[in-house]
Amino acid sequence: MLSVHAVPGAFSVGECNEIIAAISRAPTDEAMLVGRNTDHNMRIAELVWIDEVDGMGWVMDRLIELVRQANRDHFEFDLTAFEESPQVAIYKATDAGHFVWHSDIGGGPKSGKRKLTLVLQLSPPEDYEGGTLEVMPGAQVLQASRAQGCVSVFPSFTLHQVTPVRSGVRHSLTVWAHGPAFR
Repeated sequence: MLSVHAVPGAFSVGECNEIIAAISRAPTDEAMLVGRNTDHNMRIAELVWIDEVDGMGWVMDRLIELVRQANRDHFEFDLTAFEESPQVAIYKATDAGHFVWHSDIGGGPKSGKRKLTLVLQLSPPEDYEGGTLEVMPGAQVLQASRAQGCVSVFPSFTLHQVTPVRSGVRHSLTVWAHGPAFR
């Protein structure tokens, strides 16, 4: 059965704080769904694209290695590329930031090729309430680790959500590994 693969401590607390500090100086975009936001209530968050932040190349290098290892050890999917920039999502209690149940495979030109989703927990768990990443690889809902620096990897077709943030701010980083469409 396909599930969620967790890598505790994939990034150190210091590295997570460095990423948060770097993106805090960058302009944010409103979170859109595959290039357009047809239902604004599905996702409320601000986004920063890591490729647009100076000095963050090392982050992508680490993410690529984490995806390669998780795929080799747990999934064995046909992966060929990373066609999208990693995005840092900022979910704020002031906006009731959240993302309802969804999968990361859609009708867009790039989302249709997504095979694996990787989510890095950037914020320490005491910085916010709510904002839990929940993943449903089958009939059971699993809660991803809230530990700062933990990475969760799962098939992009898996349903998942971020529950509403009730207080504070949650930062997380997401990237997708791409390959030929599933058959």
